[in-house]
Amino acid sequence: MTAITDLEIFARVARTGNMSAAGREMGLSPAVVSKRVSLLEERLGTRLFQRTTRQLTLTETGEGYFKRVVDILSLIAEAEDFVSRRNTKPRGVLKVTAPTAFSRLHIAPYLPQFLAKYPEIELDFHLTDSYVDIIREGFDLAVRIGELRDSSLVQRKLAADRRVICASPKYIETFGTPSDLAELDFHNCLSAGAQDFWRLQGPDGHHQLKVKGNIRSNSLEFVREALLAGLGIGLRSTWDIGPELESGALKVLLPQYAGSDTVAIHAVYPCRDFMPEKVNVFIEFLSEIYGNEPYWNRRADIDRLLKPPCAVADGAAAKKASPSEPRSKRRAPPARGSDVPA
Repeated sequence: MTAITDLEIFARVARTGNMSAAGREMGLSPAVVSKRVSLLEERLGTRLFQRTTRQLTLTETGEGYFKRVVDILSLIAEAEDFVSRRNTKPRGVLKVTAPTAFSRLHIAPYLPQFLAKYPEIELDFHLTDSYVDIIREGFDLAVRIGELRDSSLVQRKLAADRRVICASPKYIETFGTPSDLAELDFHNCLSAGAQDFWRLQGPDGHHQLKVKGNIRSNSLEFVREALLAGLGIGLRSTWDIGPELESGALKVLLPQYAGSDTVAIHAVYPCRDFMPEKVNVFIEFLSEIYGNEPYWNRRADIDRLLKPPCAVADGAAAKKASPSEPRSKRRAPPARGSDVPA
């Protein structure tokens, strides 16, 4: 029978793709790791890794073996946690992956409070806006923002992700305000990641709007700064731009439309018979911090900002505008693919 330690060594090598890195994590020399993996392959009578001078990758058999080994090691960890939970407080290393900007704004500020409450927990955070396979990478928990598809993972909603169409006063003054969704086609719409379509809902139902612009980035923070600089219009989460909405640095456009309510902030973790207590208390902690209506919405008074302007206000604004100025004198939005004046 294969020793549990050999399974742990195999799993570490599979995750890191490197004998030396796996050895460092486990306090073993690369030579010992290599020998244990070779003995494991010998005992199983198959090659688990494809080795080259530069790369170490799992074979097809190795991939199947790895998935089963991960399940075995998870069950062992659960069994040990079950015993420890009966006698001790939540403890151990909690390995979490989460979006960069959200973690900086809405997780990191509360970690001192969490660690003071649970001093026996150690936190290992991996921040990225990319999708991470939490089972393959050995994470206890992921915080994900979006519309989650069906999977073998367990999901728990932490908070709603309310998103608004917005732009800076500088952009509005230069290029005007779109009066309906169709007019967005004539504006410079900035995208983050693979946000080619804006999924919106409004009084006339749901819309999937293809948008175009001359700036795209994998960084939410980069796009927020571009919006503040007056370079375009964006569909942004209120958790990201709450202070800017509150101060007026960004203005809500087309308030009758907002991002689809199927998008939310979730905690995602492997499907198990029970959760390790360290995972459970962290999820509960975040849920209590955010509440039913997240604090970032309450601070910016999002409900007020999303109220469509009344007809009277629209009429007053129309009278205030000078009727003598031809529409052609308004400056056109920047051409896509061209430079936008600062």
